[in-house]
Amino acid sequence: MTLFPLAPRALLAAATLALAGASLPAAAAPATLADTLAQRVAACTACHAVKESRDAFFPRIAGKPAGYLYNQLVNFRQGRRHYPMMNYMVEHLPDAYLKEIAEYFSAQHPPYPPPTASALGAPLLERGRALVLRGDPAKKVPACVACHGEQLTGLAPAVPGLVGLPADYINAQFGAWRNKTRHAQAPDCMADIAGRLSDGDIAAVSGWLSSQVADPAARPATSIALPLPLQCGSVPAQ
Repeated sequence: MTLFPLAPRALLAAATLALAGASLPAAAAPATLADTLAQRVAACTACHAVKESRDAFFPRIAGKPAGYLYNQLVNFRQGRRHYPMMNYMVEHLPDAYLKEIAEYFSAQHPPYPPPTASALGAPLLERGRALVLRGDPAKKVPACVACHGEQLTGLAPAVPGLVGLPADYINAQFGAWRNKTRHAQAPDCMADIAGRLSDGDIAAVSGWLSSQVADPAARPATSIALPLPLQCGSVPAQ
């Protein structure tokens, strides 16, 4: 009895495969990608691409003022904002490159996703509308539109738009300011505002904002009534 009864069969199979492989064309060389900024920021759009559903973790950055986007990239690099993936990605990027990235995304204006119907009751939504449009003088909370523009699309160069953001994301950012895990350059005006709002106020604001239809043609405002109601370190001197 032979010790290797399957050896001839194995050799035949190997030979057959080798002959078959010899007739196959050589693998095509990988395509060379164009060295463009759009290709370089593919790592950004993997998370921040505009989606039909509103993502609570990765906000829309397209169309926001370039100065605001640049400030946030610097905040991540300097540790004023904490999200490990973002902190890692920008850790060694120079200012000039961060400005290029910010300007690239600022120039993009894809359609906004549809608004999300809020489960909040009418009284709470009305409270949110009032805070956004008029503020609350008793709490020394200015109207959102006083800084973020009448259409809530932001103010160039450094105030972000609020339209098109999901309620969960807005809630999370207010929570980060109140818990002191998100910071901006001093004076940190949003941290001050977040500290003056109750949990119900924050839910009202986020619920009302996220339920609004965004005008696809709207762009960040270029002027606004001055002076702004609060001093903000991230906004150029007025």
